[in-house]
Amino acid sequence: MEYRFGNIVLNTESHTITQHRKKVNLTNIEFKLLLYLAQHADKLCKREDILENVWGQRFQYDTGTIDVHLHSLRRKLGFERKHPIESIRNIGVILHTTSKKQFYSLNIQDFTIQWIKTHKIDFNNKQLIPKLHLDPFVSEITISPKDLHQMLDGILNVLLPTSQPGIVSIKSHLSCTHFSLILDINGTINELKIPINEQ
Repeated sequence: MEYRFGNIVLNTESHTITQHRKKVNLTNIEFKLLLYLAQHADKLCKREDILENVWGQRFQYDTGTIDVHLHSLRRKLGFERKHPIESIRNIGVILHTTSKKQFYSLNIQDFTIQWIKTHKIDFNNKQLIPKLHLDPFVSEITISPKDLHQMLDGILNVLLPTSQPGIVSIKSHLSCTHFSLILDINGTINELKIPINEQ
């Protein structure tokens, strides 16, 4: 089977990568990493899923090995730092197969759980316990994961400095015009509204 993106051809039968019809020498792990990203092209691949599917049981948690191999992969293929392989800080990796694609179908619950994990130390330092209350009928939204991550970071940066020990409640709301994520830190509320684009 072949996967094609840009001038790259990944062939699973011959276990080869060619670029401009010239063979690119990758390590076995680099090949498996690129294959996994290609199999999930234009979708956010969570870091723990990458570890499980590329490295298997050898890594219980992310020690930075993904970033080391991504750096090597980008260097060998002459990729830019963010395109076509884009890393979303502490969340995951996306292989872009088209430069026009800007927004992605994002599983909001998985994303929010990962976002909470990235701020575990911040919450612990403030003695805050995060609780997630997402509407069950809202599973996916169409937005850039990088943008959503930055928006939530911005809200947290405003709410966190003056917060007291207690609960961080993250709720969702769906209306005809937008989907909202609501961060409530002990009664201090900030709402992030994401417009719903009609097709």
